[in-house]
Amino acid sequence: MGSFRFGGDLFSELNRLQQSLDQLFQTDGMSIRGSARGTFPAVNVGSSADSVEVIAFAPGVDASKLQVTVDKGLLVIAGERTSEAPKADEKSNVHAQERFQGSFRRVISLPEDADPAKVDASFRDGVLHVTVAKRESSKPRQITVS
Repeated sequence: MGSFRFGGDLFSELNRLQQSLDQLFQTDGMSIRGSARGTFPAVNVGSSADSVEVIAFAPGVDASKLQVTVDKGLLVIAGERTSEAPKADEKSNVHAQERFQGSFRRVISLPEDADPAKVDASFRDGVLHVTVAKRESSKPRQITVS
């Protein structure tokens, strides 16, 4: 890996740095920010003693176009986001279109103690909140000593 030399286009230097980091850490397409390039929707995943919480940020997605399934320990979030950008025609040109449009699919591995029979999902203001309860047998319980 060579040394960092700045003297040209900043963006090409940042891309070169990203490629060097990818090679060094063998990230297989993961960016410095932690998610694969072009990954949609962005997700936050966490857990408590009672549940696994998944929050997916999907602005511009119609709730009727979302599909949430759980199968064999995998939570799958799929759907489609349509474009709100102007279409190029004889009277106008599109100069930039950076917002993702089209079909998407995210697959999230659930822990073994997640209960696929107890899943709740809600969608509001472009945020999907999925709660997967944990099995009762995996929760801590108080034992009375006699």
